Amino acid sequence: MTEIRTDWTREEIADLFDLPFTELLFRAATVHREFHSPEQIQLCTLLSIKTGGCPEDCGYCSQSVKADSEVEATKLMEVQSVLQRAAQAKDAGSQRFCMGAAWRNPKDRDMPAIVEIVKGVRAMGLETCMTLGMLTPKQADMLKEAGLDYYNHNVDTGPEYYERVISTRNYQDRLDTLQNVRDAGINVCSGGIVGMGETREDRVGFVHTLATLERHPESVPVNALVPVKGTVLGDMLADTPLAKIDDIEFVRTVAVARITMSMSMVRLSAGRESMSEATQALCFMAGANSIFTGDKLLTAPNAGDDSDSALLAKLGMTALQQEEPMRACKMAEREPAE
Repeated sequence: MTEIRTDWTREEIADLFDLPFTELLFRAATVHREFHSPEQIQLCTLLSIKTGGCPEDCGYCSQSVKADSEVEATKLMEVQSVLQRAAQAKDAGSQRFCMGAAWRNPKDRDMPAIVEIVKGVRAMGLETCMTLGMLTPKQADMLKEAGLDYYNHNVDTGPEYYERVISTRNYQDRLDTLQNVRDAGINVCSGGIVGMGETREDRVGFVHTLATLERHPESVPVNALVPVKGTVLGDMLADTPLAKIDDIEFVRTVAVARITMSMSMVRLSAGRESMSEATQALCFMAGANSIFTGDKLLTAPNAGDDSDSALLAKLGMTALQQEEPMRACKMAEREPAE
């Protein structure tokens, strides 16, 4: 049986990246089948409940006030409007409803509405996930009491490359929020973005950060950068298109995440709308078992429900049932091997 390890070294992870591609996929698929059903995919929906106006300067984000992306800042959505969108997501087959707010951190005055939203979505029988920026221990406890299942807070990239992407916070800030979430008893969702001009060594550092946490994130979203005009990285990649990660390297990243974090749900997130069906199929073979459905991810385009249904049908894959991801989370509570 595969060991659940949190003591991966960078050298070990780099060696995985360096494996012949078919061998890497074989190893990842073997690990995947030990802990997950290889023909089932978890369907999630992501809604922006507060768009734009974020004071952070993340180089990839169109919602930053530093970006010239023409994204209009909005107020927090009304509770009933969010619940209506959650009901629509459930009707479309989603098991998890994820909600994002473009904040550096939520203000205390925002928390009552956030708590009400969590309770309402959870009452529908959906898994709940939120990403609201950095959290204090008190705010994390409030979300736990409301019944929040998951909190998303991506580390974005490896620690060495981080300061080239963001300057308004540091890497430890990200890790501190993850610890606050974990201490509150909420499942962790944390991943990052590849294709931001980073090197493979940076991708090794990204995986290493997550794979050596005291407990692996229950969900690991792997995003491919969607270059948005008016953002630092969007404009940079427009001038240097060769910096974009190629499909094989993206699949390698998914496979290494699967091997090192075998119990986690590995999610294909942003950037999937520009991937071929063959690339997505390779990602599923490499151990990705979760996707975002719908036409939009926050402000970025997404493949759409009809396209996803057609792809899954073509591949002979089905939507993961509600009890399966919860079972995976219970499995993740096992102690890692020493």
